[in-house]
Amino acid sequence: MLKLSSRQKSFVVLGIVPLAGFVLAMQLPPMAAGALLHPARHHVAPGAPENCQDAVFVSEGITLKGWRCHAATPKRGTIIYLHGVGDNRVSSAGVIQRFVNRGFDVVAYDSRAHGESDGESCTYGYFEKSDLHRVIDTLSNDRVILIGSSMGAAVALQEMADDPRVVGAVAAESFSDLRTVATERAPFFLTDSTIRKAFNLAEQQAGFSIDAVNVVEAARRIAVPVLLIHGDMDRDTPPEHSQRIFSVLHSPKRLILVPGAKHNESLKGTVWPEIERWIDSEAIR
Repeated sequence: MLKLSSRQKSFVVLGIVPLAGFVLAMQLPPMAAGALLHPARHHVAPGAPENCQDAVFVSEGITLKGWRCHAATPKRGTIIYLHGVGDNRVSSAGVIQRFVNRGFDVVAYDSRAHGESDGESCTYGYFEKSDLHRVIDTLSNDRVILIGSSMGAAVALQEMADDPRVVGAVAAESFSDLRTVATERAPFFLTDSTIRKAFNLAEQQAGFSIDAVNVVEAARRIAVPVLLIHGDMDRDTPPEHSQRIFSVLHSPKRLILVPGAKHNESLKGTVWPEIERWIDSEAIR
C-alpha cells in the first residue's frame, strides 16, 4: 500500500479542497434554478367537496385540474381561489364552504406544475396569469372575484391588471416582484453571482423572464378594488412586499396587517369577517 508523508497529504488536501469547491460552485446555479422552477408537487386525493364537481381547464399546451362549486343560495358572482407555491386546490376547502353559502360559485384549480395539473415549471405568474385568463373564459359573464394566497395572490394581481372581467381581489401575502423575493429567500451561502446565474438558467429552461414577473408594475394598471392582507411577522415574504403594491394602487384599496402572523398564517379566522364585509361593500354592490 502506498504511504504518503505528512507533506504529501497536505498537498493532496490542498488540491482536493479547491477542486471540491469548484465542482460545488458549478453545481449550485443549476440546483438553485431547479428549486425555483420545480417546487414540491403534492397530489390531490380523489373526491370533490360538497357542492363541487371535478373540472378540467385547457390552457396553452397544458390541462389544469380543479373543482367547480355551486352556490347554495341565489348566485351573486364567482370566486376563483389561487393557491401558493408547493400547495394545491385542497387549501381552498374553507373558502368553498364559506362562500358557496354566501351566494358564490367557487372555482379552485391546481396551478401548473402543482397537484394534478400539467406543466413542468412554475413561473410565478408569467404563464400562470394566462392560465387564469383561460379559466375565466369558461365562466358565463360572471362578476369574478379572485382570492389568492402567496404566489396565488401575485398571479391574481398580474392577471386582473388587464382583465376587465375581474371586479375585485383579495391578495394575501403577495410578493412585489419575483427577483426580489427569490433573492431574499435564497440560502445565505449563495453569492450574488450564483443567484444571477441561477436566474439566467431558470429563464432559459422555462422560457420566461424573471423581471417580467412584477406585481408592482401590474398593480399600477389595476382599476378595481383590491384588499391586501399580510402577516406582520412574515419573514419569508416580508410585509414590505404588500406595502409596495399598496403604494401604487389607484383603485379602492385596503391593507390589513395581521398581528403575529407568519407566512401562510394571515388568512386567519378573525380576518375572514373583514374579507366578507369588504367583498360585500367594495367588490359586489
